[in-house]
Amino acid sequence: MLNMYKVFIVDDEPFIIEGLYDILDWASFGLEIVGHAENGRQALEALASIPADLLITDISMPVMDGLSLIAEARKLHQELKVIILSGFNEFDYLKEGMKLGIENYLLKPINVEELESTLRNTVEKMNSMKSDELYDAFDMQILKDNTLYRWLTGQIGEAEFRERADLLGLDLMKPYLIVAVIRTNGETTEGLNRIGERWSKSEGITSFRDVDGDLVWIGCMQHWTEGKKNFMERLERLSDEYAPLSVPVRIGVGSVVQLPEEASLSYRQAKKSLEYFMVYPDRSVLDYGNLEGRSDGGDGRLSIHWEEYSKLILARDLEGLERRIKADLLQMQGMEGIRPEDLRNAGLELVIRFKMELEQIKHTDESDIFKQALTDVRNSGTFDELAASLQSVAKATVSSLLQDVKNPVVSQVLSYIHGHYADELSLKTLGAQYHIHPVYLGQLFHKETGESFAEYINKYRIEKAKEQLKNTNLKVHEIARNVGYWETGYFYKQFRKYVGISPTDYKSLG
Repeated sequence: MLNMYKVFIVDDEPFIIEGLYDILDWASFGLEIVGHAENGRQALEALASIPADLLITDISMPVMDGLSLIAEARKLHQELKVIILSGFNEFDYLKEGMKLGIENYLLKPINVEELESTLRNTVEKMNSMKSDELYDAFDMQILKDNTLYRWLTGQIGEAEFRERADLLGLDLMKPYLIVAVIRTNGETTEGLNRIGERWSKSEGITSFRDVDGDLVWIGCMQHWTEGKKNFMERLERLSDEYAPLSVPVRIGVGSVVQLPEEASLSYRQAKKSLEYFMVYPDRSVLDYGNLEGRSDGGDGRLSIHWEEYSKLILARDLEGLERRIKADLLQMQGMEGIRPEDLRNAGLELVIRFKMELEQIKHTDESDIFKQALTDVRNSGTFDELAASLQSVAKATVSSLLQDVKNPVVSQVLSYIHGHYADELSLKTLGAQYHIHPVYLGQLFHKETGESFAEYINKYRIEKAKEQLKNTNLKVHEIARNVGYWETGYFYKQFRKYVGISPTDYKSLG
């Protein structure tokens, strides 16, 4: 989320542009406003020389309207993402905008929460999806993906969702729902595209791609038991059909839930079920409700308070983790009727939880660390063997985090910034250069410096600008470019933020 993607704003009302500058902390979304214009023609001329990843534009403007601008701007920046603003809920405009592949259509006055949600989803998509997957077709599927993902993650109101579902022709009005998440290994895009095309017209199934690139099936049903049976049979047929085609498919299935309030629960469960393929590698479909050893309180006995483990992992507290593991196992061992397989199943759950927590922190696949641990837990024959296996997992997890804290990558990044501060810099490009996920690099950077990547860059550039304002006769806009700001207005805003006065006033002090 901390990648510095570039935003260009277009609106014929100056106060709207000014308001958009000030309404959000853009850097916290990994975004930087690099320019603005008051009509489509001015914007198009500027975009010819200013790189932009996201265009936020009004529809109704003089000289060139927003729809024409989008079509022309895409010729300059093929993967440009777009958010449309409008003072009117014009259905024809919305339909045309959807054909052009927009992220959202926001009405004025702008709802800040909806804008924030749209920006988060847009940045997540830019972070997670490969460039060759973006804008394969500028059609309704883009808005459908955005709408359904926001719905299943609780980021859209029910009334707004119903309006958009009607517009998109989605039939989600049955009383019950179940979600499956389908993931392929290897050639993910090709495999999922084949699956999507083959099953896209299945009755009762709505499909979309989420920000992780997974294919999501939403099954709506009138009857709970019969509906789930039919849904699971389709998933099994899908798995059997693709097994001989060298397209390994893994499917996680959530619980049947009631609409509308529980839709996000089934999606979360389906995503979590995918983690259990480490435990059950020979299966192709995992139903969350049937997973053995889930220690989430489902059986009322083996309830492990994962929040405590999560805190200890974040604190890199190995001794605390070892004590917690031993205490929880002793507590479970003392339960009436407890079986050895119950303890082993709880241990398998802990291994999966450690894996999920570490990957959430580092944003990388850490499966190799945990494969041997799963085997050791399955084969443990005594209480002490089980405890030792789990404590080794804790040690490996903490060691992985401590190794990164000591990693010199942040020092290398700082040196690079100091030598190239006038260049286009982002966590995304630096992460690729130093072989580390950009989100995790941002976390390490903040831990080492006490500042976000964007804040550090801005402060450093402003300090360099102060030196040039004092010691050269260059004009302000020249200095802005020299220190890495393409947009003079944004340079003024950042300078005033960190210095308290404008660059012009600061120059006059000397």
